[in-house]
Amino acid sequence: MMRANRALGSSLVEHNLITVEALDAANERLLELNANESNENVSLLHILVYEKQSLTEEQVLSYEVEEMGLGMVDLSNYDQPYDLRKKLELDACRATWTVPLDVEEGMHFLATAYYLSPAVRSYWERQLETPILWFVTSMENIGDFLRKLQIERDNEGMGLRNK
Repeated sequence: MMRANRALGSSLVEHNLITVEALDAANERLLELNANESNENVSLLHILVYEKQSLTEEQVLSYEVEEMGLGMVDLSNYDQPYDLRKKLELDACRATWTVPLDVEEGMHFLATAYYLSPAVRSYWERQLETPILWFVTSMENIGDFLRKLQIERDNEGMGLRNK
């Protein structure tokens, strides 16, 4: 998680989306939160957007779509294939703010709020070892998707225990 956040911060500065000073302040806050909380939603981007208000998530998404040519996806009503959903590692998805959506003909489709983090992209490239088609989405969209998946898994687990 820390590597993904560090790489994202450097990339945001490199792409002139935030200043070095804004990054330093957000990194201090990130370290503080990680020391005091075990919150899976702690992220550098969240701190920059919501606490420090150094940029908006819309600015990041617009940059990724307009300057990098990425597509945008809304996961709200996305029906992920059962086989993929079943083997998804939620901790890895939370740490990288990324969700594999589908796989077709040997190509994975991923949605991420952390595309600008080279560490996130290389992590998934190593894990999947297939070509990847990247889409961007908001942190809220990823978070909601992962919460629904966690509830689904919890309910399945309860069903197994009740039999």
